[in-house]
Amino acid sequence: MELSDANLQTLTEYLKKTLDPDPAIRRPAEKFLESVEGSQNYPLLLLTLLEKSQENVIKVCASVTFKNYIKRNWRIVEDEPNKICESDRVAIKANIVPLMLSSPEQIQKQLSDAISIIGREDFPQKWPDLLTEMVNRFQSGDFHVINGVLRTAHSLFKRYRHEFKSNELWTEIKLVLDAFALPLTNLFKATIELCSTHANDASALKVLFSSLILIAKLFYSLNFQDLPEFFEDNMETWMTNFHSLLTLDNKLLQTDDEEEAGLLELLKSQICDNAALYAQKYDEEFQPYLPRFVTAIWNLLVTTGQEVKYDLLVSNAIQFLASVCERPHYRHLFEDQNTLTSICEKVIVPNMEFRAADEEAFEDNSEEYIRRDLEGSDIDTRRRAACDLVRGLCKFFEGPVTGIFSGYVNSMLQEYAKNPSVNWKHKDAAIYLVTSLASKAQTQKHGITQANELVNLTEFFVNHIQPDLKSASVNEFPVLKADGIKYIMIFRNQVPKEQLLVSIPLLINHLQAESIVVHTYAAHALERLFTMRGTNNTTLITAAEMAPFVEVLLTNLFKALTLPGSSENEYIMKAIMRSFSLLQESIIPYIPSVITQLTQKLLAVSKNPSKPHFNHYMFESICLSIRITCKANPDAVGSFEEALFMVFTEILQNDVQEFIPYVFQVMSLLLEMHKNEIPSSYMALFPHLLQPVLWERTGNIPPLVRLLQAYLERGANTIASAAADKIPGLLGVFQKLIASKANDHQGFYLLNSIIEHMPPESVDQYRKQIFILLFQRLQNSKTTKFIKSFLVFINLYCIKYGAMALQEIFDSIQPKMFGMVLEKIIIPEIQKVSGQVEKKICAVGITKVLTECPPMMDTEYTKLWTPLLQALIGLFELPEDDTIPDEEHFIDIEDTPGYQTAFSQLAFAGKKEHDPVGQMVNNPRIHLAQSLHKLSTACPGRVPSMLSTSLNAEALQYLQGYLQAASVTLL
Repeated sequence: MELSDANLQTLTEYLKKTLDPDPAIRRPAEKFLESVEGSQNYPLLLLTLLEKSQENVIKVCASVTFKNYIKRNWRIVEDEPNKICESDRVAIKANIVPLMLSSPEQIQKQLSDAISIIGREDFPQKWPDLLTEMVNRFQSGDFHVINGVLRTAHSLFKRYRHEFKSNELWTEIKLVLDAFALPLTNLFKATIELCSTHANDASALKVLFSSLILIAKLFYSLNFQDLPEFFEDNMETWMTNFHSLLTLDNKLLQTDDEEEAGLLELLKSQICDNAALYAQKYDEEFQPYLPRFVTAIWNLLVTTGQEVKYDLLVSNAIQFLASVCERPHYRHLFEDQNTLTSICEKVIVPNMEFRAADEEAFEDNSEEYIRRDLEGSDIDTRRRAACDLVRGLCKFFEGPVTGIFSGYVNSMLQEYAKNPSVNWKHKDAAIYLVTSLASKAQTQKHGITQANELVNLTEFFVNHIQPDLKSASVNEFPVLKADGIKYIMIFRNQVPKEQLLVSIPLLINHLQAESIVVHTYAAHALERLFTMRGTNNTTLITAAEMAPFVEVLLTNLFKALTLPGSSENEYIMKAIMRSFSLLQESIIPYIPSVITQLTQKLLAVSKNPSKPHFNHYMFESICLSIRITCKANPDAVGSFEEALFMVFTEILQNDVQEFIPYVFQVMSLLLEMHKNEIPSSYMALFPHLLQPVLWERTGNIPPLVRLLQAYLERGANTIASAAADKIPGLLGVFQKLIASKANDHQGFYLLNSIIEHMPPESVDQYRKQIFILLFQRLQNSKTTKFIKSFLVFINLYCIKYGAMALQEIFDSIQPKMFGMVLEKIIIPEIQKVSGQVEKKICAVGITKVLTECPPMMDTEYTKLWTPLLQALIGLFELPEDDTIPDEEHFIDIEDTPGYQTAFSQLAFAGKKEHDPVGQMVNNPRIHLAQSLHKLSTACPGRVPSMLSTSLNAEALQYLQGYLQAASVTLL
């Protein structure tokens, strides 16, 4: 694309259309942009637009499009074409920093993100002048520019908080510190001074405090991995200023908004984080400053109100106390009973209260409420922080703390009992307190794994939780219902099984509750109970125990999906999947209605897929319905195809990218259920599966390969007779896959199925070409993964067509090639093969080469006979060689960048491992002994003499064992 006015105009029009709410206008525009993004100058046109366009909406749209383009395409992936040409890369890096700094804030944020994405790949090696360019801008004195630099530095360095230690990382951090630490410290001091100078100028303070927040965040990132020498030497400057900022209160910075945190709150909460980091990791160096921070943060907590805008500040401040009270040598600060009582009374209890804002979130923003409450999202809540503080205090003071709180819990429950409809919040706080006191260690998978011995969980459950769940109405006191259900979920390992069984009908009943939180929690609790393990690795709750509830469980789960706000509720869908899996054949009578409801849901969500987890569990549930029904009645597969194929066709025709990999997996499952020939409906689809465009998307490759394998297993003869013209297309797919290091194993899966199932005459003309392609790839880039797959393939070929055919095809490509492959690949590398079936294929193939290939006995190949036998005995007896050369780096399929749908494996569409030599050979060691016996009968005396001269003693001993086990001798 030229950098011309005409192209800028075209791009403007298409960007406008991508904002259109009408999908008929929006989709084609998105497709157009996708189609041109590979063109040279495309990113530069976007940057020109965001700089020069007269319309603000186009500027913003161009900046977001540019950022997403960089996100998808900047990373260079081995084996894949470079998606951005080098001249564009150079131009982007030369222009983006000044452009970002001169743009308005909304656009500055997008470009800043783009810089950090580029930086993640190119900084520091390929973008050495980025830091200098940024640091130089600190001198400008213009805080719009300075904040742009700080924002970019923050998005660039924040990954230091969660990267694993490595020399490469340390080198990069050292380089950053050398260039950045001093200018940052000077900027910090200068900004603090400017704050005093402009103490009465509200607009100046806003800009300065935005800078201070970013500086505090950068401090956290740069100090996270280790305490840098520079910051240790300058700790006085940083900590004194941080402390004075914590105690600062400027009326001009206070906001009237009760919801949104102001700059002052954001800065103080970041400083609490920084102090907690030092208290946890560098406590020795930080010790002189700690007492004054504890005092300042304690005062902050006691004086800060209950408004939502203070939530982050309060939760970070409490987290600071929690991290301090867990350290043995700060223990003395908390030992006094009065201090503990004071913390419990003034910090913990007030922050456990269920506030009006929480009630509002519970009712009107349930998705966010559930995310915070169930999943422990990143958004720290006051309650969670208070809970962590209780846990921290219990480490050294479990007895006194439990004593103090038991009093609170009892008085709260008494208040509730006086007037439940008014005082229900007291009971909510009591349940929360009991939960935080009792839970010492928790995992997502198992709930509480360690509990406080001083709290009787079962008694509390029977007296205070069950009555709420047994009440006649599922809709009164929804918050307490949710608390009760969550209690079951959290303490499912502590509450005895008979109490859990009593709870199951209560939970099923609560699936009908109007409150989204309540019916979601009920579904989630059932799903968690169904995954608990009992003795001998079975489920704790059995299908037999669930028998009386099957109908009502399924009815209520599917009904819950029709409740307002839950039409795509992932917890309900996951509970449906888990119920199917637990109940197995007891769901068969309900399948006709279930599959109708699932396909209707599938059709509805395929119009606009927006909930990846929901969609995944929905496909898992479809797979389970198929598996369970067809296991009992294999002929039922036809009725599933009838129900599903119409929706599948629509998904494929509309190119619903998120769903296509799933559709292929379900189709594979259905096709594998067929015992005889392939139905014509599948054959009609076959040519479409070979279209190159489908294979461009990484996420499609594994399920498509599996689907083609299913076609080959079930209908190789049909393909050979009715679709022989498609065989070159099939081999074209193999050729494309084999060229990629990430997907070559998928190419071999396909090739192995072709060799195993296709009638030999249908692939005769292509065989030599297949081997030539494989040798070319071996010469160009030989990886361990490729070698392992190659070895399995040649041995499978040998089993299918015979050892002579293998030797002939090698030697027809180049004389003596067979000997070279044996010597250079099979003998030295066979130990690397992994997997039971793969090892068996190789063992049977090599046995055939040893015993059914005359040239091995009487040509120059004979010298390789004993080494090959020795390698085979090694494959049987030596540990697998899993070393991988250092320079090899496989890109995992999941790691390839871009916004393409990644492949999500459906657990319940799983494929049984297929053993192509299963029928023929049971025990490969005995098979070797019998084959050697047969060979020695054909040429007496030869085999023992070859063995005695060159096979090593240990291998010979193993071989004697095989011969004995097979009851044969060598003549």
